[in-house]
Amino acid sequence: MNDTAEATGHPVPDEQDPAPEPVAVHGTVAPGYEPVRDAFARNFAQLGDRGAAVTVHRHGSPVVDLWAGTRDHDSTAPWERGTAQVVHSVTKGVSAAALLLLHQRGRLDLDAPVSTYWPEYAAEGKERTLVRHLLAHRAGVPVLDRPLTPDEAGRPGTGAAAVAAQAPVWEPGTEHGYHAQTYSWLTGELVRRVTGVSLGRYVAEEIAGPLGLDLWIGLPPARKDRVGRSGPVSAPERGGLRLRPRRNVQDAYGDPDSLTRRAFDAIDPPVDENSPAYHAAELPGANGIATAYALSRFYASLIGAVEQGPRLFAPATLALARTVESEGADRVLVVPTRFGPGFMLHGAASPLLAEGSFGHPGRGGSLGFADPESGVAFGYVTNGLQKTVTNDPRAQALVRAVRGVLQG
Repeated sequence: MNDTAEATGHPVPDEQDPAPEPVAVHGTVAPGYEPVRDAFARNFAQLGDRGAAVTVHRHGSPVVDLWAGTRDHDSTAPWERGTAQVVHSVTKGVSAAALLLLHQRGRLDLDAPVSTYWPEYAAEGKERTLVRHLLAHRAGVPVLDRPLTPDEAGRPGTGAAAVAAQAPVWEPGTEHGYHAQTYSWLTGELVRRVTGVSLGRYVAEEIAGPLGLDLWIGLPPARKDRVGRSGPVSAPERGGLRLRPRRNVQDAYGDPDSLTRRAFDAIDPPVDENSPAYHAAELPGANGIATAYALSRFYASLIGAVEQGPRLFAPATLALARTVESEGADRVLVVPTRFGPGFMLHGAASPLLAEGSFGHPGRGGSLGFADPESGVAFGYVTNGLQKTVTNDPRAQALVRAVRGVLQG
């Protein structure tokens, strides 16, 4: 995996691929936002997109809503306006919002030990782990000594029991490292202990339902035909040079004993992300399914009122979402990262729109975020998975185009 091709890539010679046919871009842009449409088209012509969508809200109303290409990475059926995709770790931002809503409603204390709500979690030296440590990737349990199989990972209660029994690899609260897979079971079990329902159901009832979002953590069987197939596509090229990660990042992903590999391999063997079983499971850190419109509208609702929908975050909760909890060297991603309580914050490893932006990227390319100062909310989903974790060149091209529009 390549964490951040643009920021850390080393160019090496490679042959040019044949230029793809121009893609038909569908949808609408408000006057002045045409550069975003141009950047979206270039993603297909130059950066390897097969099928994708992007939506931007400004002050609660959509100003960009575009889609193009094929609904499956390996077929010719067209992407439609309601096509959804697995968005990988973009799901973490949705899960973080669920926990912050519980905090906003007085049901969850971020400064309480996790064991206050989940007594079994106090095992193996984790009794002082606070809820805010868990949200900000400071809990010290990014790995499992025994990885779970795909069936175990999706089985209710199994992942939670595994992380509760796991000894931390650093003292909770003292360092941070991306909990790539274990975040699913940590957040999911905490919501279940507080509310009595799964995190996926809580999101459906308290977030997706009120906002009318095509967004699911645990896809209902009736919606299975909405989801496109995703798969790997080649990394982008720049003038005949293919970008590769820095040596230390490459080494971390290549070493089976590194925290990096062990964190991403907490489920082993890898899951089939296109299988109905995976779509139906609830993995709140990894397998959310959404449209670009839903992601953008979701983030718009965190920072203000949206058309025919509630504002989710009170001003104090919005300020909390952007408070830095973790910053600097990430023991798992091997690059400097910045996290609030659950959301990734604007920084070199994951550039968003501006300093005050918050959101979350997803492995392979998808991205969702909000920027309260400009009133912008952003959602991008793709079925062409490149070897990126936090800084995909296609998503960044779209972010730069939005930034350019705002700067005039």
